[in-house]
Amino acid sequence: MTVAAQTVERYRGPEYRRLLRAARRRLESNGGTLDGSIGVGNPDEAERKALIGLVGYREPGVKRISVTLRELDAVVRAGTGIGLAALLETLGPPLRNRPREAARALAARDEALRPAKESPLHESAQWYREWLGEVSRDGTVSRLARRPGTAGALARAARVLEFLEARPEDDAEITLAGLAAKITGHPKALDHPATLSTLVLRALALRVGVPAPGTAEERRELWDRHEVVVDDLASRILVLNLPAEGEGLGEWLTGAARFGTPFQVTLHQLITFPVVLRAPVIYVCENPAVLRRAAAELGPECPPLVCTEGRPSTAFHRLAAVAVRGGAHLRYHGDFDWPGVDMAGVAARRHGAQPWRMSAADYLAGLANLGDLPEGDEHLRLTGRPVPTPWDPALADAMRERGRAVYEEAVADSLLTDLGGDTA
Repeated sequence: MTVAAQTVERYRGPEYRRLLRAARRRLESNGGTLDGSIGVGNPDEAERKALIGLVGYREPGVKRISVTLRELDAVVRAGTGIGLAALLETLGPPLRNRPREAARALAARDEALRPAKESPLHESAQWYREWLGEVSRDGTVSRLARRPGTAGALARAARVLEFLEARPEDDAEITLAGLAAKITGHPKALDHPATLSTLVLRALALRVGVPAPGTAEERRELWDRHEVVVDDLASRILVLNLPAEGEGLGEWLTGAARFGTPFQVTLHQLITFPVVLRAPVIYVCENPAVLRRAAAELGPECPPLVCTEGRPSTAFHRLAAVAVRGGAHLRYHGDFDWPGVDMAGVAARRHGAQPWRMSAADYLAGLANLGDLPEGDEHLRLTGRPVPTPWDPALADAMRERGRAVYEEAVADSLLTDLGGDTA
C-alpha cells in the first residue's frame, strides 16, 4: 500500500468522522464548491490531536476547531494526492449535488403540473384550482414526479375531471370501468386505491364541498353523485305503488303495487328491463321511515311514492327521467338541512320536481313541533355550507337564522296527511 493510500485509510478513523461529515454536508449543499468553513464543536482529545495536524495547534479544552474548506482541501491533497471531494467519494458514499437535485425535482414537478394547469378548468372552476393547490402543497405532485410511471397521473386526472364537468346533467350514466377505459385505455385505472382514483376523488370532493372519501361507501356515493356507476347493483331506489309497463321489472313493479308492498329497484334492473311509467304524480321522500309508514297506514291506496334513501343515486335519476318522459310530475321532500335542500334543488333542476312541503313556513312549523334543542343534541344543529333555496328564498334565510335541522321523520305526519288526501 502506498503512502498516499495509507493516508486515505487514516481518514477512516473515528477522530476524523465529525469533520468529514461536516465537509460532506457543506459540499453537498453548495454544489461542490470550496467556499466557506466548517468546524467541530467540543472536540474530544483524539479529535483535537487529529485536527492539530490539519490546522495547527489548539489549546486543550477549546470549544470549537474551525477550518476553511480550501485549507482542508489543500492539506488532504498534499497527503493523499487527491482533493477533499475525491477523498469523500473514496470513503463513500458518493457525494450528492443537492442544488442540482432540487432544480431537477422542481423542473419535474412543474412538468407534472403543466398539463393540469393548462386545463380549461383552471380558469373556470375554483374547486379545481383549490385541488391543484392542495396536491402541490402537501407534496403529492413532487411524489408523483419522482415515481416512475406516475408523472402523467395529474394530466390523466385533469382529463377525467374535464369529461365529468362538461357532461350535461341529464346525459346517460357511465360505469367507472367505462370512464377509466375512455380516458386511459385501461378499465381498472380508476379502481381504488389506484393513484388516479385518489387524485380524482379528492377533486370531486372539493367540487361538491364534502370531505375526501375514506370508505368504500363514501367513494361509491361520490362517484354516484357524478353519475359514474361503480356498482349497478348497489345503486338503487325504494318505491311504493309504482305500476309500470314492460317485461320483467314492469311486471314486478305492477305486482308489488297491487299489494301495496315496497319494492327495491336497482340500476341493473332499470338498464336490463326498460320500463314505461304513466303515473301523473309521483311523490319523492328522502327517508325510508316515511315510505314504511305510508305502506303500513295507506297500503295499496297510497299514491306512487319513491324514496331516495339519502342522496339520490344514479338509479333514482334514471327512474325520474323515465317518469318525466311518461308525463309524470315529481313532488320532492327532503330533510331541512343543507344537504337536504341541495338535493331538492338538484331534483328541481334536473327533473322539474316541485318542492313538497319544503317552504320556510313548513320548516318553522317543524321547528315548533321539535321544541327547544335538548342538551347534547348536536346532530340537530345545522352544519356544512349553506345553499340557496330558489323556490323559496326565505327558507334558506330562516335556516341560517335558526341554525337547526329538521329531519323528515319529524314532519312525517304532515307528509302522510298529504298522501292520504291525495288518495281521497
